Amino acid sequence: MKPARRYIFRHALLLTTALVALAACNAFDRMTDIGADPKLDNIQNPTKAPGYIPVSMPMPPPGLGEQQPNSLWHTGARAFFRDQRASRVGDILTVVVTINDQAQLQNETQRARTNTEDDSLTNFFGFESLLQNWFPKAVDPTSLANISTNSTQVGNGSVNRSEQINLRVAVTISQVLPNGNLVLHGRQQVSVNFDLRDLEISGVIRPEDIASDNTITYDQIAEARIRYGGHGQIEDIQQPRYGEQIFDILMPF
Repeated sequence: MKPARRYIFRHALLLTTALVALAACNAFDRMTDIGADPKLDNIQNPTKAPGYIPVSMPMPPPGLGEQQPNSLWHTGARAFFRDQRASRVGDILTVVVTINDQAQLQNETQRARTNTEDDSLTNFFGFESLLQNWFPKAVDPTSLANISTNSTQVGNGSVNRSEQINLRVAVTISQVLPNGNLVLHGRQQVSVNFDLRDLEISGVIRPEDIASDNTITYDQIAEARIRYGGHGQIEDIQQPRYGEQIFDILMPF
């Protein structure tokens, strides 16, 4: 075997071995879960999670929003007594998610082009007779080049999307920004019939947007990140196999 072929064969063998080992590891994990519900994750401090980055947002000039001295009224409060709404790190509030989106798009593109070019060189200071020295003897100066192209392209695309989500999830205040805005983060997991549904919400809110019942709607969350998905037997059936996914990525056509 030549060195180049040996090199390619060796690296292909290593790649195949790695893919088989990865598939075997995943298959072993799935085998251990046969007949059991998907395991729920432990409750953890989101600020201690790997990759957590504290939120940094533009701040107003110093001095704005400060409390006035000798005042019984607390800024943002709705009563003279202590406000029961979430306002400190660790406090809990409820986010109401009501999404009802519908979108319909229809695009159609048609393109056609026909080009024809006919070139001749009948007289060129008498040098046209020398063309036979460089080109075949059958060259005809009156028809040196005759090019014709014809291309047609037709494209159609459509989108018909409908999404409806109605959820209420409790979240925790994880950070208080210098201007008083609150950073929230919450996660909810529900296991039903061997299928795990996972909901995660994070973003920035204003304390005054929190309702008197300690709730806030998702459209009042700035930099909102809402992820709703899951995994389990139903999700596994809906996903294409690993080999098909790799083939779709690598296939250039």
